[in-house]
Amino acid sequence: MLELLAPAGSMEALRAAVQNGANAVYLGCGQFNARQSAKNFTPQALAEAVKYCHIRGVAVHLTLNTLVSDKEMEEATALIRHAANAGVDAFIVQDLGIIDLCRQIAPNVPLHGSTQLTVHSLPGVQFCAGMGMSRVVLSRELSREEIRYICANSPIEIEVFGHGALCMSYSGQCYLSAAIGGRSGNRGRCAQPCRQSYGYDRWENKYPLSLKDNCTVQYVKELESMGVASLKLEGRMKRPEYVAAVTQVYRQAIDSGNVTKPMLEQLTTAFNRQGFTDYYSGRTGAHMFGIREDTATNERWCKEMRQTYESAENALVPVEFQMVVHTGRTALKVIDADGRSCTAYGPAPEPARTMELTHDALASRLSKTGGTPYLCVRVRSDIAPGLTLSAATINGLRRDVLNLLTAQRARREAPVLGRPSRIPHYKGLSTPPELTVQVTTREQITPKLLKTKLSVLYVPLHILCEDPAFCQSLTGQVTVCAVLPRIVHDGEFSKLRQNLLAVKALGVEDALIGNVGLLLPVRECGLRTRGDFGLNLYNSGSMNTARDLQLRSACLSFEMTLPQIRDVSKAVPTELLIYGRLPLMVTENCLAKGKTGACTCHVAPAKLTDKTGAQFPVIKDGSTCRSVLLNGKKLYWLDRQADLMRLGLWATRMYFTTENPKEVDRILSDRENEAPFDPGVCTRGLYLRGVE
Repeated sequence: MLELLAPAGSMEALRAAVQNGANAVYLGCGQFNARQSAKNFTPQALAEAVKYCHIRGVAVHLTLNTLVSDKEMEEATALIRHAANAGVDAFIVQDLGIIDLCRQIAPNVPLHGSTQLTVHSLPGVQFCAGMGMSRVVLSRELSREEIRYICANSPIEIEVFGHGALCMSYSGQCYLSAAIGGRSGNRGRCAQPCRQSYGYDRWENKYPLSLKDNCTVQYVKELESMGVASLKLEGRMKRPEYVAAVTQVYRQAIDSGNVTKPMLEQLTTAFNRQGFTDYYSGRTGAHMFGIREDTATNERWCKEMRQTYESAENALVPVEFQMVVHTGRTALKVIDADGRSCTAYGPAPEPARTMELTHDALASRLSKTGGTPYLCVRVRSDIAPGLTLSAATINGLRRDVLNLLTAQRARREAPVLGRPSRIPHYKGLSTPPELTVQVTTREQITPKLLKTKLSVLYVPLHILCEDPAFCQSLTGQVTVCAVLPRIVHDGEFSKLRQNLLAVKALGVEDALIGNVGLLLPVRECGLRTRGDFGLNLYNSGSMNTARDLQLRSACLSFEMTLPQIRDVSKAVPTELLIYGRLPLMVTENCLAKGKTGACTCHVAPAKLTDKTGAQFPVIKDGSTCRSVLLNGKKLYWLDRQADLMRLGLWATRMYFTTENPKEVDRILSDRENEAPFDPGVCTRGLYLRGVE
């Protein structure tokens, strides 16, 4: 059966989800979850929430889906241990270091790969399975055919988002909020700058980054038939009435297979941005965008929704009663669907003076389970003739035995807990960092660049494949590493593998990957892997995982501070971006198409402008029509290379995106001469101020 997984940003929202038919809820506790603006749960409240849910047959998934610094690992360890003791049913994880920590501390608690891992292909799912995960949440951008293919071949459970807000960027690959205001989406602090207005080339009151909310209610039975294990509803920051309404509608759709007009109206009333949309149907474009419009709160509707979880307890747990009434003996047994059973004993029955106790009369009394989580589905009885029991006695036995069952359902066996091993710390290099350069276009590979002493030249794979002779000439002059797009769907792997094998034959030995789903395909083609910023390596644990994965090098997250970079374990040769326009988003929708109505990203790159006049250039993700939104200001540390020498780095990387050949040569000279920082066009990024 398709699991309905609902959001719980507060205890009230949790009750709303449970009472309206959720099979499972997901919630956050403390600071290590991707919705820091939700109320979330204290450690004590978490234990109560788990107990409330387990009594009612609902699973609890704890979100641990943020990047965690080395200094926060002790607190994260305590939370994992507490949550396991509280009886949570799964951890939802993103950080590669946290994944390893969970496996060590609570090996029997299932791990679910968060959508923040940006898993959008079967190789990505296979990577998660290899890391010990039992489920993975797919990126929201997948079509029905892509989901069907993954489900048919996946070794683990698949979860998909069914309803709620859509991020413009692939989850886990958005750095816009961090770059603008220091509030990191990867740390649960997203300020939602995608909901603000932008124009093309100049500011306009338009919203090219604001997607309508996702709605797949009409596809739930199709998703179930594909083998999707869980349908996730977004909304931990939404009010409880929203959670109640959306959960109720999707529960009805799953159970009945029908979607009625009133159900759709209820979803619209709960929340919408000028309607709904989805990637599921495989169509992208202008029809997907919309904004939230201010409307008066429907108090009558809100009251109706609150009544679904405040006024009464819905009977959610089916039980069977078995009662024995013999001379000198009265016993009532209750059995739930999981086989748990409890027995209560009552006073001996009395001889019947007028009317003896019958099965129907007994069943009528025992079926009155109102006000409890239990639904009587069957009554068995063994009643000796000529005996009777008072209504008060039967009612009392029913209450007693259900209380015993409640206590039993609330209990969980003590979890198997382990002590995490000390994370090995590898010192970095004491020598000056080597130089690496990444280009976006062929023209940026200038003669001056090739004469510069480089450790590695990163070149997009499609450029290397376009001209084999050019590729071979490069490999004869410098170590060339093929840069792969961060997003590669299953239907694109055939061409990717063909291209990887082609460049390997031309002397390219390494590939730069920014997504876990690329690790296996690259290795299958016989190339070595280098890790890019898209892997979000943020702590010593994740760096040691990079070592276990045999990455030749790893580029740290550019959301780290210099002290964090200095102190993190250099388990593999460590690289840092020090120049260039940082990539802030990667989107399935072509942003250039949003400007012209047609895809012109290969001819004239677009540029978004916000209210302050700040501009954000747009380039393509490799040779695809997916867009990468760049920061307007360039990261610049060419004048402070001495500071970088103390960080233990293997290399510092310059990243050319929109620069023409003359600008490339000038910037290379600026590095040689340590040209001064220009605050008008450059930024120090987050290395000094860090992120929330």
